[in-house]
Amino acid sequence: MNALAATSRNFKKAAKLLGLDTKLEKSLLIPFREIKVECTIPKDDGTLASFVGFRVQHDNARGPMKGGIRYHPEVDPDEVNALAQLMTWKTAVANIPYGGAKGGIGCAPGELSVSELERLTRVFTQKIHDLIGVHIDVPAPDMGTNPQTMAWILDEYSKFHGYSPAVVTGKPIDLGGSLGRDAATGRGVLFATQALLEEYGKSISDQQFVIQGFGNVGSWAAKLINEFGGKVIAVSDASGAVKNLKGLDIDKLIRHALENRGIKGFSGGEAFDPKSLLTEDCDVLIPAALGGVINRENANDIRAKFIIEAANHPTDPEADEIQILSKKGVIILPDIFANSGGVTVSYFEWVQNIQGFMWDEEKVNLELKTYMTNGFKYVKEMCKTHSCDLRMGAFTLGLNRVARATVLRGWEA
Repeated sequence: MNALAATSRNFKKAAKLLGLDTKLEKSLLIPFREIKVECTIPKDDGTLASFVGFRVQHDNARGPMKGGIRYHPEVDPDEVNALAQLMTWKTAVANIPYGGAKGGIGCAPGELSVSELERLTRVFTQKIHDLIGVHIDVPAPDMGTNPQTMAWILDEYSKFHGYSPAVVTGKPIDLGGSLGRDAATGRGVLFATQALLEEYGKSISDQQFVIQGFGNVGSWAAKLINEFGGKVIAVSDASGAVKNLKGLDIDKLIRHALENRGIKGFSGGEAFDPKSLLTEDCDVLIPAALGGVINRENANDIRAKFIIEAANHPTDPEADEIQILSKKGVIILPDIFANSGGVTVSYFEWVQNIQGFMWDEEKVNLELKTYMTNGFKYVKEMCKTHSCDLRMGAFTLGLNRVARATVLRGWEA
């Protein structure tokens, strides 16, 4: 099931649980604005190339819209729409004063030179500069974009509006980026996992972890879990999978992965088929790579007691729907809450830029812990109120906050 279908289905279930007015429900689904622009640039060889850029601004009832910009050959308007909508609920669950947006340019960044990427980014910014802004819509990096992309957007935007560091987040530190942003999603996963385990009288240090994906989120989650005494027994990435039942040496593994562009060939554990990673015997499974990896084919074989969704929709809704996992008593902490550490620290970055006062890393991490811990409490309260699982607890929480803001602002006028 694709991202759009999954998001809409969760939305409808949550709206039903909350007993939302049907007119209000319909108006919450409709995006505020959809932007499509043609970006034509001269390539290095002198020829002209044209690319299509999108920005979907979904909802601004709770504050400026927030969401990533991706550079990918298949930037599909439907998917961008679903992800913009998901950002609306995600920022509401995280309790930060934003709505949702998402954007992208249909291009293959690997096939463009750095100067071509810069020209493309600047043209895109010229076309949308009057539709984004510190208090309107605040972009961030996503697939195929990075802090350098944000630096170019900031520079181009500032030519029209004066120096405005808060117009984008995920910037380089030297241009007002926040300390702790790099580790934020992985650290949020740690805090979310701690809160969930505490609920069941357990702690990180007495659990065994399996992590799928060893990019930014997976590697930081592994490193931090390891520091808190948790035992990471198996990890996989695009290059392969490695396990060691005594616990992997995470610092060595991170060094190996950086030097060899992947974990393949790591000597501190035995290699095995990455396909069987999800069904390894462990206490906590953390999918931190792709969507749809836990599905009706493999859900029966999963042996973990807890699943922490660090990736976006790693559990296919069908596996959820026929309740294979919940019948087995597997507890799933949903992506909409579990991986919200990144957007929360993006919010801290925006706050620091507006104040013109930067925080030290300790303050960033402390504030993140407070937000994640409180967030879990609020999700649990919704679970009790509506007697539902954690996914619906999070969706009803987010939806309820957006609906209340919408009604208070007067949506029928």
